[in-house]
Amino acid sequence: MISIQGVVTGSYIIAIVLFILALGGLSNQETARRGNWYGIFGMTIALVATVVGFVNPETYPILLAALVIGASIGLFAAHRIQMTQMPELVAVLHSLVGIAAVAVGYANFMGHGGQLTGVELTIHDIETYIGVLIGAVTFSGSVIAFGKLSGRIGGNPLTLPGRHWFNLGLLLAVIWFGYQFVIGSAAGTGMLPLLIMTVIALVFGIHMVMAIGGADMPVVVSMLNSYSGWAAAAVGFMLGNDLLIVTGALVGSSGAILSYIMCRAMNRKFLSVIAGGFGTGGGTSASSGEQDGEIVAIESEETAALLLAAKEVMIIPGYGMAVAQAQHVVNEITKTLRGKGVNVRFGIHPVAGRMPGHMNVLLAEAKVPYDIVYELDEINDDFPKIDVSMVIGANDIVNPSAQTDPDGPIGGMPVLECWKGETTIVLKRSMATGYAGVQNPLFFKDNTRMLFGDAKDTLDAVFKAL
Repeated sequence: MISIQGVVTGSYIIAIVLFILALGGLSNQETARRGNWYGIFGMTIALVATVVGFVNPETYPILLAALVIGASIGLFAAHRIQMTQMPELVAVLHSLVGIAAVAVGYANFMGHGGQLTGVELTIHDIETYIGVLIGAVTFSGSVIAFGKLSGRIGGNPLTLPGRHWFNLGLLLAVIWFGYQFVIGSAAGTGMLPLLIMTVIALVFGIHMVMAIGGADMPVVVSMLNSYSGWAAAAVGFMLGNDLLIVTGALVGSSGAILSYIMCRAMNRKFLSVIAGGFGTGGGTSASSGEQDGEIVAIESEETAALLLAAKEVMIIPGYGMAVAQAQHVVNEITKTLRGKGVNVRFGIHPVAGRMPGHMNVLLAEAKVPYDIVYELDEINDDFPKIDVSMVIGANDIVNPSAQTDPDGPIGGMPVLECWKGETTIVLKRSMATGYAGVQNPLFFKDNTRMLFGDAKDTLDAVFKAL
């Protein structure tokens, strides 16, 4: 007869396979929907198996109440949160994983009841300490990331004097209190070192993200994603749950790889981003001097005429398109132009928007064909052959000062070189700087035209003119 434990183990294996398939599916736009369903089925199997295998039936009513509350909050958020708020939502979800790891760590420490001794107790205490440490850093860092992404906290980096020595001091303190925690755990005095470490970890998470500037926030989102995975893996070790260990490792490693890809796309070193101070120089102009030219405005009717006369059109979406929710009219314009024989393509920068893949998701939502959406490295060499580039609410990712001002806040970051085309039309509400706080010399170039106003309103007018 098959035991309950055997069924749970088998279910966990199936869930792990489904989670791996989910990650594989999410690596491609065409298979992303299927990948999501793999993840949903895997999590459902894991949840049911855990409840059946490990939860006392007498506590089912409490568990059911918690599931109803959690599911209601999730459904409410899914229906109410706009696509423009997805980066903030992701940051909040990371914070929940972090605080859950902290709570489990404390409960685990207080609940072992003196049953463990010797090496087993030491290993248990180290698992608990590391889990609480990672969870606390993830929680406080995610809360600050939410504040920055939502505009409640400014994008400028907080660069305290001697901040690296401050971080080193916090690290040494964490190691010292870890030693005190392990020594004091057997004697019943481990709670105080654990509490002090938790406060230190919370301070470290706040300082770490505060020191990272606006232009590097996509890296922060993927980095916190990685941290939340390692926090979940730490909880798995604490609870002896193989599924949590493997799932946390999958999330942690994939988040770390994504962080590396984001850093490479921005010409950043990962450790330099973590050390902080990048992303915002605090100024409002690039030092190249190219912004001394004259702004040339354009109207919607002229924009439509240029698009109709073009053979090659490149659309470059940015966060402004998300804010205006203009992706659907962009798709209508694209269909109209393609119907008239114009070759329309989309150029996507890896860090366009406030989180990785932000623009790809928006365009997929509007049903823009996947095969005309290209990444920066696939499309950058084609700009000299482009007749019209239309930049919709993007700023830093098309800023020439990334190449001309290597010491600037975005110096060295690969950008979409739209100024090499015949004409560039930039849609913006005003001449305000981008998230990195840097003026854009592109706006002042001779072949650039500025179409001011809300992106959705101006594009609706362009569509009518077409």
